[in-house]
Amino acid sequence: MAQGENSLSHPASRRSFIKGLGAAGASLTALPRWSFAEDTAAAYANAAIDWKQFAGQTIALSGAIHPWSNAITPLLPEFTILTGINVTIDFQLETSYLGALPIRLARGSSTPDVFMFTTYGQGISNGWVEPLNGYYSQRSLTDPAWYDESDLLKTARAFPLWSDGERYAVPITSEAMTLFINSDALAAKDLPVPQTFEELLVTAKAVKTNGMSGIAMRAQASGNSSPPAMGFLFSYGGAMVEHNRVAFASPEGIAAVEMYGQLLGQAGPAGVGSYEWYHVLDDFLQGRTAMAIDSSNFATDISNPAKSRVANQAGFATFPHLAGRGPVPFMSHWQACINSRSRNKRAAFLFLLWATSKATSLRTAAAGLATTRVSAWSSEGFKKAFGPQAAEAALTNLQNADVDRAKAVLFHPQSRLILDAFMIGVNEVVNGAKSAKDAMTGAAERANAAIRG
Repeated sequence: MAQGENSLSHPASRRSFIKGLGAAGASLTALPRWSFAEDTAAAYANAAIDWKQFAGQTIALSGAIHPWSNAITPLLPEFTILTGINVTIDFQLETSYLGALPIRLARGSSTPDVFMFTTYGQGISNGWVEPLNGYYSQRSLTDPAWYDESDLLKTARAFPLWSDGERYAVPITSEAMTLFINSDALAAKDLPVPQTFEELLVTAKAVKTNGMSGIAMRAQASGNSSPPAMGFLFSYGGAMVEHNRVAFASPEGIAAVEMYGQLLGQAGPAGVGSYEWYHVLDDFLQGRTAMAIDSSNFATDISNPAKSRVANQAGFATFPHLAGRGPVPFMSHWQACINSRSRNKRAAFLFLLWATSKATSLRTAAAGLATTRVSAWSSEGFKKAFGPQAAEAALTNLQNADVDRAKAVLFHPQSRLILDAFMIGVNEVVNGAKSAKDAMTGAAERANAAIRG
């Protein structure tokens, strides 16, 4: 990542960075003074928890191949040493995983015991996920002072709450849609970092060449591709769901998808209609696109010279906005749930407590994972691994996001259906098959008909 003269925003000072974290939901005046030189075991020994109470049990952990799974996997042997609980893992490509998991849960399987999950409304309404408030209140399982939920980002505290105040999941990462920039490509045309959607379109068209697209974003006709496009929708003033009805065919939604289609149709890569996140990331890493919009969690790969050809000229910026409005990027917390049919629920909860504790989060943050904890975000290990500019852009995008609008669709019982319908419409626009008005109106009508049953 370029710094100094090539930076896309003012480098993050410790004062501004800490101030931003405080606005994200927690005070930093009493951060724990962890250091990697400390004995890791001592950090867990400070908890009033019998870590060995489920020794001998085995839990199955499933999820997507993702920065969280990459960061937590090397630490699992230490969890086993601490607790005596064995952990088997099954991590798959995200699209495959998210397609197969509901089928498995619907069949009543008792495994996996713990799993990464996104369609919470579906899981809650079908009884697939275990309610967790009761586990948090069991003093044999939880030491509230040691776990310290006040250290969680504000969005991470709000995100898992269901309408009745119950929690069915534990947030494990924090991410928001972020603009990635190949600063050399923009500098070659003497162009500044775009701020508005119109500027983004002008810039993307200007930097597009035969060997480099102007911008890459997801456009596959699948709900898994929806996060960047939802950020456009929200930033235009639209919503995915209102009053239990699909709302993305509003004038704001149509205008947002029209802009999305123009960007990819006029400045996107060939075959962009089939793009998922890994296509977007690979194009940016290989220098095949000048700009991209996707998860802030990609910063560690983008800034890693061993993986990225653009590591030295890569920059990170806030999500674009509509002139006269503020940006509202889509944000989310990947969350982990406990299978309601698990035979090892208490052991599974102990694992989640360990995995999201301050001590563990500091270690995964040092590997570049954007965790849910203020102490981890403010740590030197995280800022070094993630990069100060990338961290500041991610934090700004998290602060600008609308948790309620994101939850309205993610927690809807028919979230998968709604997300799929939305992206089928977006895909039709990107491919030039339909106008934004026709595509989104048709998609909303089909989705609402299905919701009514």
